[in-house]
Amino acid sequence: MNKLYKTPVITSIVMLFLALFDLPVGYFTLLRIIVCGTAVYFVFIAKEIKKLIWVWAMGFIAILFNPFIPIHLDRGMWSLIDIIVSVIFFAGIFA
Repeated sequence: MNKLYKTPVITSIVMLFLALFDLPVGYFTLLRIIVCGTAVYFVFIAKEIKKLIWVWAMGFIAILFNPFIPIHLDRGMWSLIDIIVSVIFFAGIFA
């Protein structure tokens, strides 16, 4: 993956780790927009290089973080999801 593709992914990873702290609600709305957008972007890249498992994984992440129809979970569950998604994004950089 070249540097242009890595920028939104790295931005999302950093934002996901920052979400583990107590931040205002507006941050989490922005997080949903950024992570959903990055996942959709990743879907198109994965589809182009024919990595079907990544298409499905990123599609699921995009649905989970979509800002239009939010999924409401408790803080502990979102913290776990944030860590898992950041690890998936990090692995996606090298896949």
